[in-house]
Amino acid sequence: MKFLRYILFPVVPIYYLVTWTRNKLYDFGWKKSESYNFPLICVGNLSVGGTGKSPMIEYLIRLLKADYKIATLSRGYKRETNGFKLANVSDTAKTLGDEPFQFYNKFGSDILVAVDADRQNGIEKLRNLGNKPEVVLLDDAFQHRKVKAGFNILLSTYNDLYCKDFVLPTGNLREPKSGAKRANIIVVTKCPENLSDEEKAQIKKQLNPEIYQMVVFSSINYSKNVFSKTKQIGLNHLKPFTLVTGIANPNPLIQYLKSNNLEFEHLNFKDHHSFSNKEIDELAQLDCILTTEKDYMRLKDETKLQEKLYYLPIEVSIDQADVFNNQILSFVSS
Repeated sequence: MKFLRYILFPVVPIYYLVTWTRNKLYDFGWKKSESYNFPLICVGNLSVGGTGKSPMIEYLIRLLKADYKIATLSRGYKRETNGFKLANVSDTAKTLGDEPFQFYNKFGSDILVAVDADRQNGIEKLRNLGNKPEVVLLDDAFQHRKVKAGFNILLSTYNDLYCKDFVLPTGNLREPKSGAKRANIIVVTKCPENLSDEEKAQIKKQLNPEIYQMVVFSSINYSKNVFSKTKQIGLNHLKPFTLVTGIANPNPLIQYLKSNNLEFEHLNFKDHHSFSNKEIDELAQLDCILTTEKDYMRLKDETKLQEKLYYLPIEVSIDQADVFNNQILSFVSS
């Protein structure tokens, strides 16, 4: 795969030019972006793959839900429905997509969860509801330039900074690095917990943020317990298990489990993998399964797995949480 990407390097300037030109058309107003008179926060990235958007959306929900009516709006990647859909008790990962279903499964009636590939239409539908949201969180919409969010949070992983990458197809960037200028805050995600001030300063220098941009660092906090549909047990009490992942980058989770001296094998599937009946039957032969919360959304209703399937929740920890929170709260209340 990497070899093929190197072969395709001559395509990089073409992809760069197309995406750069598209952004300039929006920047100069020749292509229209819709602005809104209520708080609209976008969480996204420049690269393909997992940068931690879902945990960040959940962080914002926890920060805001006590004081504001919150809605999340996602594309609903790989769902089996079309158009605008507002989550309800009959929905599954198949009707919403795994990440929106995770939001709904976790927060329930505390928030509104909607999916629509057309973000403009999704926002309009949400605002026309009788219990319309006061704040909308846009999940993975940084490149959706038809909507102009009032506040943009750009994520980039510690081990794969966008400033060191190329655009597709050789690299992982969806658009040129200059797109980072649209961000209000840049969050370096999945950092080691003991990241030194010197390394933070070095990373900031590499990112070279604009004067108006704040850079913060976040790490993953793993729960000490794992959960099934009916119970929870301590992670360290989990018997030898098979780790099943269908996420973009399972390496941080693998390293965490190894650091806890846990005994496991790993079955790795592509991001957002839809498990076939045959694969479910094969998983059912395993004694104990641990998966991520996102993957659990796609597997939780498989009756063959319910007695052996556990997931490990995560949350985001931000090193300058007070400053970060105040920026968000100031924007929402303005």
